[in-house]
Amino acid sequence: MSAGDPVSLDGIGRRRFLLTAAGLAAAALLPGGPGGRVFAATATADLRIQRLAWAGIRLQLPGSTLFIDPLINPAAWGDALKDRLIPVDDAVGDASVLITHAHPDHFDAMAVADVLGKGGTLAHPAGTNPLPVPLGVRARPSALWEPQLLGDFTATPVPASDGYGDPQMSWVVSAGGRRIFHGGDTLWHGHWWRIGRQFGPFDAAFLPVNGARFGWRKPVSGQPGVLTPEQAVAAATILGARTLVPIHYGIAGLQEYVEVEDPIGRLRTCVRGTSVELQTLAPGAWVTWKR
Repeated sequence: MSAGDPVSLDGIGRRRFLLTAAGLAAAALLPGGPGGRVFAATATADLRIQRLAWAGIRLQLPGSTLFIDPLINPAAWGDALKDRLIPVDDAVGDASVLITHAHPDHFDAMAVADVLGKGGTLAHPAGTNPLPVPLGVRARPSALWEPQLLGDFTATPVPASDGYGDPQMSWVVSAGGRRIFHGGDTLWHGHWWRIGRQFGPFDAAFLPVNGARFGWRKPVSGQPGVLTPEQAVAAATILGARTLVPIHYGIAGLQEYVEVEDPIGRLRTCVRGTSVELQTLAPGAWVTWKR
């Protein structure tokens, strides 16, 4: 309940009190078994989501803005990434940033400084120490499966697997009557089923799809260090995602980082005959929710 609410619980004050209580109850519910789930507070406004460059997204409610893996620094990929870099310095209301891991194409200190220039929260995987953190920003190391309230959002970190073996997590976010999944740049792992049982179904899953093979680590494995298009569709199916929004693709011209050929074309082929709908978005475009 905000400081402006009256002490009386009549009318609007009572409704706000009940909504706040519902949100706190959701945040306190830890996933202790197959039936345990975490929900956001009752919806008060429609959730809007914008795709940013590379793996980034913006989630927008009237009084809160939450970013996941925002990227504005052109040095992260140089000319290899053709995405338009979307400004992130216009957050509305309470501002928060979630990062999936500390690699510079997912933790962009420039983007964090722009988003949180007036303060806010930076949530990151426990065991990592992304730096620099802007003055006045609350850095929040986040443990797996522990939900947290960030403005009007409920965000829960869940397991992911990094292609280099570095600490990484995915994020489940609930707000505005919607639940979404953001996969960072995870590869295939065995936690999809538990995440799907615990939190699914999802309105949308933002999943990496470029199946990149790395040559920087020796000896070279020749195996994808990121979800392939086929694996992304399988993950979306297990998660119970209504819509798959591809992220983390569009790198070209690097000898040591090679994407699968035509990841979006392969996705279109893979979703045929499944319950998953594919929605591709250019950087800057917003998700269209289908009723």
